[in-house]
Amino acid sequence: MTLLLSSILIFAQQPEGPTITYNLTVNATPRPATQITTAGGTFTFLNLNSTTQNFRWKAYVGNITGNLVLQDANGYNIYDWKLVTIQGEVYVSRNNTINWSDIRCADNESIAQEQTQLNITTARIDSINSTFNQSVHKEFYVGLIKIPDSNCPAIATYVNGSRQATAANASFQEILLRDTQPRLVYVSPIEQDAYSYATGNRFDFQMILPDYGSEAISSNVPYYFYVELS
Repeated sequence: MTLLLSSILIFAQQPEGPTITYNLTVNATPRPATQITTAGGTFTFLNLNSTTQNFRWKAYVGNITGNLVLQDANGYNIYDWKLVTIQGEVYVSRNNTINWSDIRCADNESIAQEQTQLNITTARIDSINSTFNQSVHKEFYVGLIKIPDSNCPAIATYVNGSRQATAANASFQEILLRDTQPRLVYVSPIEQDAYSYATGNRFDFQMILPDYGSEAISSNVPYYFYVELS
C-alpha cells in the first residue's frame, strides 16, 4: 500500500483586515456664546478659557469579536476555536501594503515623512512627534516579531475622562511602528471590556489618529484597519 501525503503551507502569522459590522461617527456640539453685561463707561478685564475641537486628529473606539482558525488559501476552515477572551492588537495605517515581516519601532524619519504627507507642522503642540513624546509601553508581538517594552513612541489615551499616569501597564496604550518604506503603523493592544475614556463605558480598543494638518485641505484621511488575535 502506498501512502501519499499532501502538505499545504499557509503563512498567515500577521495582522489581517477585519470585517466592520457597526459604524457610528459623532461629533461634539459647539458650546453656545457666553453673554456678559456691563455698564456704559466701564472698563472690563476678562480671562477667557475655551475648549476647541481639534480637527487635526480623530478618534476610534470599539469592541472586537473573533475566532482562531485553520484555513486554506481559498478560505475554507478545517477547524476553528471560538474565543471567549479576546487578546491581541489593533493596527491602523494609511497604507494597505505593510511589510509585516520587517516591522519595527517608528523613528524620527518615519514620523517626519508622515507629517510631511499630512501637511502637519512639526513644531505644533498637536503634531505627531509632539503627541507621541513618550516611550513607555508594554511588550507585544506583531506576528512572530517581538516588540520589547518601552522602545517605541507611545501614549496612553484617557480613562474615565482623565489622563493616565505614564506606566508600562497603563490601559489603552497606542504605539507607533513602521515598516521598511517607511510606512507608519498605529498599534493599540486590546483591552477586553475595559473602562474607557467615557465614565461607565467599556471598550476593547480606543485610538487617536492624525488627519490633515491644514484647514485648507478639506479631504478626510482614510485609514486601513488590521487585527491580530492571539
